[in-house]
Amino acid sequence: MRAITLVVVLLAALVVALHGQQPPPQPPPAKPQAEEPGFRFKSGVELINVTATVSDQNGRFVSGLRQEDFLVYEDDQPVTITHFNSERVPVSLGIAVDTSGSMAGQKIEAARGALDRFLFELLDRDDEFFLYRFSSAPMLLQDWTRDRQQLTKGLGRLIANGGTAMYDAVADALPLAARGQNRKKALLVISDGNDTQSTVTVRDVKAQIRETEVMVYAIGIDGDAETTTRSQPPPRAPMPMPFPFPGGRGRPGSGGWPRGPVSIPGGGGWRRSSGDDRVNIAALREMTDDSGGRTEIVRYAADLNPATANIADELSKQYYLGYPSSGKNDGRWHSIRVELRNRSYRVRARRGYVAS
Repeated sequence: MRAITLVVVLLAALVVALHGQQPPPQPPPAKPQAEEPGFRFKSGVELINVTATVSDQNGRFVSGLRQEDFLVYEDDQPVTITHFNSERVPVSLGIAVDTSGSMAGQKIEAARGALDRFLFELLDRDDEFFLYRFSSAPMLLQDWTRDRQQLTKGLGRLIANGGTAMYDAVADALPLAARGQNRKKALLVISDGNDTQSTVTVRDVKAQIRETEVMVYAIGIDGDAETTTRSQPPPRAPMPMPFPFPGGRGRPGSGGWPRGPVSIPGGGGWRRSSGDDRVNIAALREMTDDSGGRTEIVRYAADLNPATANIADELSKQYYLGYPSSGKNDGRWHSIRVELRNRSYRVRARRGYVAS
């Protein structure tokens, strides 16, 4: 009996030892999550992201285009479009409002009203926003939120006084805009004056914009636009022009300036003498054009409503194009050119990226 008992004990010990050597059961592999096409565009990641806005010769937005309708070139070499979307996607939109002393009264009230309508009526519930104000220095009034009521409270705190530090405000707002949760990222700047107090220059801001995917839009309120001079004749385009391409009804200095938003032509564009405290249109274009955004100039504060409506409409009707990154890490600017097979259409998109 002692021998049998000893054998049983040994067998039990062997079973326990063998059981302890077996690996624990592994959980089933997690299902791979669907990836939204590239959230970042810098070199070293998978995709270069491009947002394109298309219009016909009458300035109307063109819908219904397909991937094969687009041609994309990087540094003048054709690239293969691997990702495409023509549907409206959520936007991460930052807003920076000039609250310098010259905005007091009707202008600041018109800006509040236009932005309230912009937020509540023209954009989507999945969009997110933040709000900056800037006078002598920039100030963040509301961080990222989808709560329109929070934005309304921030707009209610807009008080006009001081100088204009627009470049500082854009430089502060860009990193926050780049951290938006949505793939499409934009920054809207509203101002009625030239920069008078920034510590950074427009060149600094332009370089910073080139290193992000943020599309920059600007609306300038220029009540004395008829005195603006031009450095060279702007290209002509058919009218009407609700879409922001060169041309437009009336020109500064022509006596035919219309009510409503006017897009300012590139290629030299409109210039004004240094030291002027009115809107520096050339500087606004420096900030907006490389990004795929645009600049609109309005003469009356009441025209902020149609100007912001145009931008909201544009953000809802853009095309997304993605192509594989070349993997260059040379820190240099690489140009992007987007074309359409239908040459009668016009396309505006970001002009390149810095491979940092």
